[in-house]
Parts: sequence; C-alpha cells; structure tokens
Amino acid sequence: MNHKPTPPGEYDCCESACEPCVWDVYYEELRAWNEAEKQRKLAEAAKDEEPSDSPLR
Repeated sequence: MNHKPTPPGEYDCCESACEPCVWDVYYEELRAWNEAEKQRKLAEAAKDEEPSDSPLR
C-alpha cells in the first residue's frame, strides 16, 4: 500500500452499527498503512547507513 487511506465521506456511514463499519475498515487500512510506512522508513534508514564500499550499493 503506497497511498494513505482516505476517511469515509460525511454520509458513507449509515450509523446502523454495521459490522464492519466503514470507519472500522478505514482505521484498519490506516493502521496497515502506518505500519508499512514505518517499515519503509526503517528500510531507507538502514540503506543510508550502509558503508559506501558495500557491494549492495
């Protein structure tokens, strides 16, 4: 996932206690996106810390 999820629109939630609610889906997608961003940033930081003479560069 490379784009941040967008919250449901003003009238997307019917407030009928659906299972799952559009907000439940949004918050789960947002959690997954945040975790993916965290992992991506850690990978970038690790890549930046590699010695310049590393064969991986």
